[in-house]
Amino acid sequence: MPKPMRLSILVNEIQETLENRFEGEDFWVTAEITDVKKYSNKRWCFLKFIEKEGKAIITEIKGVFWGGTYYQVEKFEQQTRQPFSSGLEITCLVRVRFHQRYGLTLEVLEIDFTYALGKLEMDRQAVLARLLQENTESIQLIDGQYATRNNSLPLSMVIQHVALITAPGSDGQRDFLQEIEKNRYGYGFLVSEYLVQIQGDRSSELIMQQLQHIQSGKEKFDVVVIVRGGGSQTDFKPFDDYELSKYVASFPIPILTGIGHDRNTSIVDMMARPNKTPTKVATYIVDHNFSFEQEVIALKDRFFSRIQEIMQSETQNFYTLKESIAKIIITYLQNRKSNIEAIERLVKNLSPLSILSKGFAIVTMDDQIITDPGKIKKQSALKTILKSTIIHTTVTEKTPYENQPDL
Repeated sequence: MPKPMRLSILVNEIQETLENRFEGEDFWVTAEITDVKKYSNKRWCFLKFIEKEGKAIITEIKGVFWGGTYYQVEKFEQQTRQPFSSGLEITCLVRVRFHQRYGLTLEVLEIDFTYALGKLEMDRQAVLARLLQENTESIQLIDGQYATRNNSLPLSMVIQHVALITAPGSDGQRDFLQEIEKNRYGYGFLVSEYLVQIQGDRSSELIMQQLQHIQSGKEKFDVVVIVRGGGSQTDFKPFDDYELSKYVASFPIPILTGIGHDRNTSIVDMMARPNKTPTKVATYIVDHNFSFEQEVIALKDRFFSRIQEIMQSETQNFYTLKESIAKIIITYLQNRKSNIEAIERLVKNLSPLSILSKGFAIVTMDDQIITDPGKIKKQSALKTILKSTIIHTTVTEKTPYENQPDL
């Protein structure tokens, strides 16, 4: 067995070898970062670079930002509007360093910000493409907008019972409840809270579990509201999750979201009805109910206005009908008067006195006017009534009257 050397000697040789190999060289690498620890007061940041195959880590090495390059961390957060934290995949310029005590480290000199943003967007586009390809019945892209089974559901005429998914004690929870409970119209709402972790690796799974609880009692809810405050792009990663977005797209109760600001639109937003902030979601619900109230008031006004129009019309029709009836009665009476006068003339012309004055006579027997000559017998006693004289006769003979003259 050869004589062993001191550890420091071996480490020095490693250091010299690495320095000789990598001296003056910098490398652009792309890797996921984890175990990020920032010390802003000292302007240091320690982390690990890892590479995976599936879920297995196949490569791992320490990384560091020293005081001279810590501004890159701050610049990254300013430009990407997200914290420099574990789980990101970044492209950065590194230099190989070896320290006798702390070992091998990659010192970060510069970050490629465009790659970080582009990678997030590429991941989002891949999820959207998969949603469209695998869920044709519940998700469609129409004129640049995502039409889903959920955001096509009609809202209740009046929203009363709200299922609220939010983080406990969060700004989003406070802002939504304050706006909806103190609305200027004094509307009352029943809000059932489903509190859950909104950020973190398991957030999408936990949100889905709460949605499943809500779905089991879906008959009592008018809408589901998912809210959180604004944040960085990586804070929205749970809302770009494929499974959660798919579940929201086909959820049987309308979902309103308020999980970001104007610059942040998650995939879950696209699958539901986005309203950006928790306050705007609450305002949307209140305004929806106010619109219904205004429609009812307008309907009431139209109803009573129509009733008044009908009454005025019927009053006018009544007077018109009254005038028409009066005209009919007057015409009838006028016609009746003319008929009576004609009858009077007829009666007068047919009176016995009028007939007798024209040279006619009336023959009676036993005080009955004789119209049938067959009733007259020989020796019958007759009265012949003339205009001014009655002649009493006794029948001695009766003969037929064959040649009747024209009268």
